[in-house]
Amino acid sequence: MRWIVATVVATAALVLVVLKTFENSIDSSGFCVATVGDRTVEVDVEQAKWAALMAAQAHERGLPPRATTIAIATAYQESKIRNIDYGDRDSVGLFQQRPSQGWGTVEQILDPVYSTGKFYDALAKIDDYESMEITDAAQAVQRSGFPQAYADHEADARVLASALRGYSPAAFACATDPKAGSTGADLDAYLNQAWGRVRVDSDPSSGQQAITLSGDQIGTRGWALAQFLVANSTEFRISEVTFDDMRWEAGQDEPGWRPTRDASRTDVRFVRR
Repeated sequence: MRWIVATVVATAALVLVVLKTFENSIDSSGFCVATVGDRTVEVDVEQAKWAALMAAQAHERGLPPRATTIAIATAYQESKIRNIDYGDRDSVGLFQQRPSQGWGTVEQILDPVYSTGKFYDALAKIDDYESMEITDAAQAVQRSGFPQAYADHEADARVLASALRGYSPAAFACATDPKAGSTGADLDAYLNQAWGRVRVDSDPSSGQQAITLSGDQIGTRGWALAQFLVANSTEFRISEVTFDDMRWEAGQDEPGWRPTRDASRTDVRFVRR
């Protein structure tokens, strides 16, 4: 196939496994599930998008998976992982950050890329946060009136972080409608914001696009990016993702990864509709 090169940013891969699902779907536009061990977490497409962003930004900054768990647990407690424009006093956004406390303007904080970056900036300044309890590390950043509340979300946050950071292959999948998103949504720009520079090749004849992987830990990085694409499949009209002999397809009643002979182990391929 003849591939056309575009500039973007990212890294990823995919795997097989049909995931467990809950009896009810959360959102009419789809839902997502992450299964690690015997624990399954269900989220709607908005929650999936922001949790995947937290994983991508932590990866791009070289932060450990624990940082992602802390971020997701914090967002669960503060906003239910939703980018809300209201809150206690002047708090807004995923992490309920306050303009009056130096987190930025309301407009800045309502940009999830900005607010997630500011959260990680603050977390990285905390000595030994990697050895702290999840709720204590979150509280050190947030200074909440309910310092132990973050612990309520630790187990679910660990599952999402493990899957979306790529440490649990084929552990995250969505049941989505790729026709529900916007045809004009700029995936390349969003990948750039979330992951840094990444190379995306396009094959006009097949409609496939591919993100080429390089460097260490290709498998982990590949799975992280592959599952990031799945998490964003509704908005960016992604109907199929393949990697490492595995395939995810939109529109499944029971979302999961299935084996395929057409998947590369060195790049993540996807199709947009």
